[in-house]
Amino acid sequence: MPLFGHHGRYLRIDLSSRTAEAAPIPADVLRRFIGGTGLGTWILLEESAPDVDALAPHAAVVFVFSPLVGSPLTTSAKFAVVAKSPLTGRLNDSLASSGFAIAGKKTGYDALVVTGRADDPTILIIEPERVRFESAADVWGRSLSESQSLLRERLGSAFRCAVIGPAGENGVRFATVSHDGRHAGRGGTGAVLGGKNLKAIAVRGDRLTAFAHPERLIEYSRELSRKSFGPATAKYRELGTMGNLLAFNRLGTLPTRNFTAGSFEGALALAPETLAPAREKARESCAACTIGCEHIYALGTEDRGVRMEYENLFALGPLCGVSDPDVVLEASHRCDELGMDTISAGATIAFAMECAERGLIDAPTLRFGNGAALLETLDDIAARRGLGELLSLGTRAAAREIGRGAEDFAPHVKGLEIPGYEPRALQTMALGFAVNTRGADHNRSGAYQVDFSESVDRLAIDETAIPHAIRTENEAALMDSLILCKFLRGVFDDKLAAMAEMLELVTGWNVSADELDETAERIVTLRKWYNIRAGWTPAEDTLPRRFLSEPLAAGASAGATLDAARLRTMIRVYNNARGWSDEGWISPERLATLGIPPRSPRPVD
Repeated sequence: MPLFGHHGRYLRIDLSSRTAEAAPIPADVLRRFIGGTGLGTWILLEESAPDVDALAPHAAVVFVFSPLVGSPLTTSAKFAVVAKSPLTGRLNDSLASSGFAIAGKKTGYDALVVTGRADDPTILIIEPERVRFESAADVWGRSLSESQSLLRERLGSAFRCAVIGPAGENGVRFATVSHDGRHAGRGGTGAVLGGKNLKAIAVRGDRLTAFAHPERLIEYSRELSRKSFGPATAKYRELGTMGNLLAFNRLGTLPTRNFTAGSFEGALALAPETLAPAREKARESCAACTIGCEHIYALGTEDRGVRMEYENLFALGPLCGVSDPDVVLEASHRCDELGMDTISAGATIAFAMECAERGLIDAPTLRFGNGAALLETLDDIAARRGLGELLSLGTRAAAREIGRGAEDFAPHVKGLEIPGYEPRALQTMALGFAVNTRGADHNRSGAYQVDFSESVDRLAIDETAIPHAIRTENEAALMDSLILCKFLRGVFDDKLAAMAEMLELVTGWNVSADELDETAERIVTLRKWYNIRAGWTPAEDTLPRRFLSEPLAAGASAGATLDAARLRTMIRVYNNARGWSDEGWISPERLATLGIPPRSPRPVD
């Protein structure tokens, strides 16, 4: 049978031996895992043992595309990077929108798998049926924008490059992989590439996949684009995700000063409603996107701009007690140039600020609200200099080394720093953080949607929240495997039915909503299975003591508490609803029911 939407193979590259070979992907695997994070996890299990050290040469990193890439469907130009995280020691799957996804799939592969370690800083250049390895000596140590510019001059504009910055080269555990300023950010995949001496992957190709129903696909795509430009996404076009700041502040769900409060007195100065009239701003769209939520703000009088979203605004502003917009914009720009995840960077520094104020570390200037100290510490982390050496490991590792109770208020789950949603005031989201395989991540569990609805009491959830939490997690797993932007959630009347229709138009599969729901269960369970094999224990599915013992101090949700016993009950009910044991273990029978083979990876030569 002809294959639509997929190439049916991935490329395996070994940097140590400088070799490359194609490997087939069975058609049934493509249907069961689709692409993106689902297919990437399957490939990772094929190529690399889950108990391998994330920074070991033989640890695999997978750049994976999806059947929708290259189609006219809006927001479909995305790729996933799947690897074991050096920050968490668990599965990490980061996503980014860019032309790299389109050019990468045109090389003729559904995924690119990189193993081994180059002897010297290297650029990996991939074209159809051709792989080259070139020196990265001229770009090693340079910022991301400098690196992208030099690579464009060297290789030509037809190539698209995924690049790491100085933070990745230096092994910062939350370093990113970037393409033209957009990041596959969380979990430290940039450090994985840095450990392999791999500065960049450049891709170019002309191998297109056919679509099963091209005329209907074009018609559907036009209608979807029209809907995506409607009222459901209007706030993102107007203000971007930064528009959440004042709403969260008003509801008392804005994490402030290392999660000691739920509102920030300086929020108005940072809000887009204030920033937009005060400084030059531009709006952009990701590749193949009609929503256009990106907002780029001018930095001072120089010819520089910085993409701003809610997460970097919260993490480098209220979380660190900083209300000066010039400092927050500059801090975000530095993270972009150095190649560091803004959530983890801001959360780690906010944690260090509280440690310093408590006298747990010797850092006299590192105090909440000190913008100069924030900027200096970002530079120190990227260079792993002074206190930055410790903080480059992330909050969990830093807290363990500091000791003396620091672990109680280090804001992470499984080592991944908590994003901009106060768990005590958004308790379905707290459950999503606790059970998620990636750790505290708002894009893998959309449970905050439930908290902001009338379905639950966000300050005191009970078992009725569980089906809603599972539904949002399943939807996210499917959207991350197709891959589609999460902002389309409000566009679809029936999300599963819409995703099934898109998949049928591209691949020709007669997919029902029920089959997609089972596919989501399979993907979520596969990711959990990876973590179990990597050493996961039930004790990891929790939040730090602060969130389970201290009431929220200030804001509209002041006094909110997250009861530890109730959270444990919610986790047990969640696990049972997934078909797992009370504690979260997966039986062989459950694996078999979902078609997940308990196989070992391909032997390493």
